[in-house]
Amino acid sequence: MDGRFYLFVVKRNFWRLIFTLFLAADIAAGVVLWRSPDPRYRAREWLALGRYHEHDALISEVAEKAEVDALLVKAVVWRETRFQKATVGTAGERGLMQVGENAARDWAAAQHIESFMFTDLFDARTNLQAGTWYLARALEHWKDRDDPLPFALAEYNAGRSRVLQWAGETANAYEMLRACDFPSTRRYVNDIIRRYHFYRDHGW
Repeated sequence: MDGRFYLFVVKRNFWRLIFTLFLAADIAAGVVLWRSPDPRYRAREWLALGRYHEHDALISEVAEKAEVDALLVKAVVWRETRFQKATVGTAGERGLMQVGENAARDWAAAQHIESFMFTDLFDARTNLQAGTWYLARALEHWKDRDDPLPFALAEYNAGRSRVLQWAGETANAYEMLRACDFPSTRRYVNDIIRRYHFYRDHGW
């Protein structure tokens, strides 16, 4: 066999093999996405190249100390920043859980951290500690309602004073959300609850 023809055959077979492998990988990925309960989330998770799981261990550690479900904390982080720790919000909120300056200073005072600087919120551990503390406090505020979670998430997003206006003295979670005149807050609460249930049903 002519040497050039032999080399041509080898190269052709090589590229056929590469094409077949890529095709198989695409089909496998398609099957996984098709079988996923949330294909869009799974696709974004893959494209993030590990970012969605970078802080899982830290979230678990911080949440356990604060006595908050780690999957709930992760759902908040997902909704706030898609796990990007350098994010700055429109009102100046910072880091993974988009903690505002007042909330951060309340946390620092409660923890007796005199050296706290607002820029510290770009540190993942500091941000998760402050944000989870704030979330735990909000859950405590509404522990006597039928379902504290929607109240706490609304407070995390819109502030305690607004939720007090929507909730009154006796409103249940459904009534509070109906009274909420911030559509963005209603979406926020519902998005996090759905993602929280997704994590509980399907893992991290």
